[in-house]
Amino acid sequence: MSQNYGTKRIVTGASYGLRDWLAQRVTAILMALFTIALLVQVLFAPTLDYYSWSGIFAQQWMKGLTFVVILALAYHAWVGIRDIFMDYIKPVGIRLALHVFAIVWLLACAGWAIQVLWRL
Repeated sequence: MSQNYGTKRIVTGASYGLRDWLAQRVTAILMALFTIALLVQVLFAPTLDYYSWSGIFAQQWMKGLTFVVILALAYHAWVGIRDIFMDYIKPVGIRLALHVFAIVWLLACAGWAIQVLWRL
């Protein structure tokens, strides 16, 4: 019978990596597709004034896509910032406070973006 000497390997980190890596890639692709769709509409607009710009976001499919992209952007930023905090901030209390601050900040930014886009 063999014995295992030494310490047992403990896997820790930000959700073990794969899910977060995939979330970062999927949200990045979604944001890139949104950027392309927005650029196409802007480039083919006859004039770029307030009314044509608001007309782009008045379409229902664009409102839905913008809402999804705002959520994707907030989640993308959250995953990145959480990983940075977990890698570099070792005191648990400070890390928890930074996590809470980041969540509140990202939710406020997402709410503000929705308010700006749709004048709620």
